[in-house]
Amino acid sequence: MSTGTTTRLTVGQALVRFLAAQYTERDGERQRLIGATWGIFGHGNVAGLGQALIEYADDMPYYQGRNEQSMVHAAVGYARQSNRLSTHAVTTSIGPGATNLVTGAALATINHLPVLLLPGDIFATRPADPVLQQLEVPYAGDISVNDCLRPVSKYFDRITRPEALIPAALQAMRVLADPVETGAVTLALPQDVQAEAYDWPEEFFAERTWNVRRPAADGSELSAAVGTIREARRPLIVAGGGVHHARAEEALAELADATGIPVASTQAGKGSLRYDHPQDVGAIGHTGTATANELARTADLVIGVGTRYTDFTTASGTLFAADGVRFLNLNIAPYDGHKLSGLPLIADARVGLEELTQALELHGHRVADGYVAEYSEDKQRWEHRVDACYEADEPDTRPTQAQVLGLLDELVDENDILINAAGSLPGDLHKLWRARSRDQYHLEYGYSCMGYEIPAAIGVRMAAPGRPVWALVGDGTYLMMPTEIVTAVQENVPIKVLIIQNHGYASIGGLSQETGAERFGTAYRFRSEDGTFTGAPLPVDLAANAASLGMRVLRARTVRDLRAALAEARAADTPTCVYVETETTDRVSGPPPAQAWWDVPVAETATRPSAVKAREEYDRHVSARRRHL
Repeated sequence: MSTGTTTRLTVGQALVRFLAAQYTERDGERQRLIGATWGIFGHGNVAGLGQALIEYADDMPYYQGRNEQSMVHAAVGYARQSNRLSTHAVTTSIGPGATNLVTGAALATINHLPVLLLPGDIFATRPADPVLQQLEVPYAGDISVNDCLRPVSKYFDRITRPEALIPAALQAMRVLADPVETGAVTLALPQDVQAEAYDWPEEFFAERTWNVRRPAADGSELSAAVGTIREARRPLIVAGGGVHHARAEEALAELADATGIPVASTQAGKGSLRYDHPQDVGAIGHTGTATANELARTADLVIGVGTRYTDFTTASGTLFAADGVRFLNLNIAPYDGHKLSGLPLIADARVGLEELTQALELHGHRVADGYVAEYSEDKQRWEHRVDACYEADEPDTRPTQAQVLGLLDELVDENDILINAAGSLPGDLHKLWRARSRDQYHLEYGYSCMGYEIPAAIGVRMAAPGRPVWALVGDGTYLMMPTEIVTAVQENVPIKVLIIQNHGYASIGGLSQETGAERFGTAYRFRSEDGTFTGAPLPVDLAANAASLGMRVLRARTVRDLRAALAEARAADTPTCVYVETETTDRVSGPPPAQAWWDVPVAETATRPSAVKAREEYDRHVSARRRHL
């Protein structure tokens, strides 16, 4: 009910005050929806939101970023670590500041992670046209560069009048707090409107709590799901990121314990079970383990829990190969619940798993002992392969990438959090890493965005104070976006950055070799006489670069050095970098090769022998693809 009381504020001031009063609640846990605002200021937001953030500094914490994309990554890292119940806002000027948001927005939306974007925009009143950094569109006067954000946002609005902020802000909060719809939300703010005053109803600033729902399964869908599971002889659970978002790890463990059904995990779902849980069979798909992938090939029922079934998980449609294989998809999003022509079970992951466990226990359902013995023995064999990859018994030699992970594996406990997104590391980590807690393994592999790791580590550490947070980056990723090191130093966020130098795009180099492109353009080396980049490594000193940005740097040349440096970095209470150059002889990283295929099209016609051979191999794999109808 309106009281008729109003407060005269600018749009920028009203928005900041509104955001400070928004909360989420789930399972009785209540927290700020917008915990802080990141910003880089220019003429499009300095006098609007910039002034408002000073005006309400006590209500809205502010962080100074160095790159607009990386500010979004930091906010997304914070949101993921906060189980999507809290996030940050990001404000930029118009022009390049706004368009730099696009990559981060795509990452957030693809991964179903909430972030609020507040880019400045051109004048709504158009006193001068065009203004600095304005994109002129001859056929439409209401388009700006911010329209680039429409396809990568789950909600978009342009606030061209002050009073339009009220419904738009409420809709923005609804989407951010919706576990089905959440992603990047954009409110484009014309620079003149930001500074314009309006008489706001006081009710607009009242505290609001957005309930993050846990819907239960429909009775008929649950009954069908239970029947389907009971009929299966070789069921396999595929745990996706939805398990973590719903805090459903304990419910998954209870179902696995009760039924003996093995659990494989996607990149987003790894850690849903601890690595040493009897039913955990490791990673699935192109970067998966031999254990999980062989179970996938012979499964008669695949139970997806909170997964989108990306091509890495399905091995581009070649992995689930058994005749008559069926899919049961427990997902809060109907869109994902119906994939692969699966039987949908539309529900919150935790609630749905609890309901399944209860119903199956009533029937005393459990898979055959022989099936359990089979995957348990396979799992043990795979663990021996991991041990062999991790083994570093020559302390004075340069480590391989897998040995780097092995040394880190020796050091960490369940409190440590590892962050990675791109390069050869995701494959090695997915296959080899032994996740000790539900949130230790933080891989952004929906967008696999180079440059995510360092800013995301800052956001994660802000959401998890007191815990060791590691950003694992290769040299290619580091060169994309190291600038938020300055922010970590400024705010004394004690992240640990592990730079692994292998002189180029290692992952894409290997893929290039496999697809007949001969590693073209993937190495960081001088040009040779034939014009290719096959000369000596470039004399780039990334350790010196990190030090120049204010970070403490520890250089490691050998296994012995690295073991000591990692321990010193873990104990540090300031931002610390460990730099190591890895052995890159016959293989980049040393772990077992891919256990399942991934479709990257190969040239259909070519004269170079490598491409001809690669095409023959490609045609062989394509013939195994199937559509699950």
